[in-house]
Amino acid sequence: MLKMINNPVPWPNGAKVAVCVSFDIDADSILHLAHPDDAHRMVAAQSFLRYDRISVKRIVDMFDHFGIKQTFFFPAWCMEQYGELVDYILKSGHEIAHHGYIHESPNVQASLKDEHHWLQRGIEVIERMTGKRPSGWRAPVYNFSEHSADLLAQEGFLYDASLMGDDVPYILHSKSGEVIELPSHWGLDDWPQYTYLPEMNARMPTKSPDAAMEVFWAEFEANHKYGGLWVSVWHPSVSGRLARCDRIASMIEAMMKKGDVWFATMEEIALHVAACRKEGTFTPTIEPMPTYAEPIDPSVFKPGT
Repeated sequence: MLKMINNPVPWPNGAKVAVCVSFDIDADSILHLAHPDDAHRMVAAQSFLRYDRISVKRIVDMFDHFGIKQTFFFPAWCMEQYGELVDYILKSGHEIAHHGYIHESPNVQASLKDEHHWLQRGIEVIERMTGKRPSGWRAPVYNFSEHSADLLAQEGFLYDASLMGDDVPYILHSKSGEVIELPSHWGLDDWPQYTYLPEMNARMPTKSPDAAMEVFWAEFEANHKYGGLWVSVWHPSVSGRLARCDRIASMIEAMMKKGDVWFATMEEIALHVAACRKEGTFTPTIEPMPTYAEPIDPSVFKPGT
């Protein structure tokens, strides 16, 4: 068979692919961040984003129906606002991971100190509300900064789920240590498929659930064929809508019927990768971080230089 992944992870029990149907519970945090003076007046946009109050419980119930545990990335401010959702997720044994405090982008923070402040504030909230320090982090809008890997290592995170540099897990190596990267990409994100929210400058041509699922399913089949990692990045206010969530349930059922699929939380996947690396059954790529410590001199791109 054609080989497209040179170093596939030996997934548990001979599984051909590891799957995490992850959700980012942003709720209305992004609205308050983007429109701090006017968000309280934007009631229709609020209602779109606060649909998480309905859909998160639907998603948890769906996972319970299939008997799988998955990961929810939660801005800490949203956890404080919607504590009942935190309780509902934890009651079913799912993982809650760090997704910023109020969905702030690390790569636009004024300083390293500011980025560290919001990371630590989110850790404190998660630890207080779940009883456990978070193992993983996903940068809001994937906006990882040149400092993020170092800060994650300093704070003892096991994994990151923000980057897109491989089909299998790899290692981010910074001066403070290492973090396992569990990559995904925009092709596995529901925002480009569905989201029409003018207040957030999102004007995607809305697809039917079947049309959107063609993209996700094609990625799944390729990862299943070659031994990759399939991590979806979905949002309850988007893909938790009734027809779309029903279609996700059909997808999960089809994955189970196909067989050789390991459904796991992001933490479980990262722990397995760490164990395989220690045993010598998997040698991940190691990427030094940051990739660029400073801007590239623009003169090198000018003709004749």
